[in-house]
Amino acid sequence: MRRLGLDAKGTIGLAIVALIVIAALLAPWLAPLDPNEQDLLNTLMPPAWNAQGTAEHVLGTDRLGQDILSRIVYGARVSLIVAVGAVSLSASLGTVLGMLAGFVGRAAGTIVMRAADIVLAIPFILLALVLMSVLGASLANLVIAFVMVRWAQYARIAFALTLEIREREYIVACKACGVSLPRTLLRHILPNIASPLLVVSTLELAYAILMESGLSFLGLGAPPETPSWGGMLQEGRAEIDIAWWLTAFPGFAIMLTAIGFNFVGDWLRDRLDPRTQLAVR
Repeated sequence: MRRLGLDAKGTIGLAIVALIVIAALLAPWLAPLDPNEQDLLNTLMPPAWNAQGTAEHVLGTDRLGQDILSRIVYGARVSLIVAVGAVSLSASLGTVLGMLAGFVGRAAGTIVMRAADIVLAIPFILLALVLMSVLGASLANLVIAFVMVRWAQYARIAFALTLEIREREYIVACKACGVSLPRTLLRHILPNIASPLLVVSTLELAYAILMESGLSFLGLGAPPETPSWGGMLQEGRAEIDIAWWLTAFPGFAIMLTAIGFNFVGDWLRDRLDPRTQLAVR
């Protein structure tokens, strides 16, 4: 921990993220039951510590008798797949466009930045709702909608950093030696702008999980047969007055995961910021 520069917040964040990742990877072995298995004789059973609960369903069951704990464990897979896929693709697209816009010339920079301004001017949830309504509700379309909306912030960051770096001596030397554009961008510019983009990507993972849950809650995310935390919230809202566990546990899972990724992002920001490291020394 000392070697990694971990503080209490970073340790807690990494522990939460590790817990969620393990749950997603080992869901078939960690989940006590099939998440889609219905038991109509035991519907809306409370958690095990309640007088009417049973040890078979630790966190209770929903209105179809499906095990809440199993659905939460499998729901971690959906959230992480969507978040990692969406953030990876949006970061890749935005970074490439931003570097090209900042390195190639003023015309390319103007076109990319104006497109980014247009995208950033529209609220994400509104644009995502329109895209999901047109494309249809599926995990793949959810990733596409996220990428089409969130690439802009990566492009702006990469553009600003590339404008600063392209005037340095080693970049001028690359141009003088005839180094190709792809090699210059990948070998000499990308490594020098990767740290801020990595921090933003970590924070974006939490945002992507929240957006996936929100769209699933609205019925525009994962299909109904796929266990997802947002879908569980939507299914349990009708019984929230008589079965609080239907919304409390998936809501807690969403909150805990978002907090974990935000803590990791804060730790990475402090760890990768040279000014912070200089102050510590």
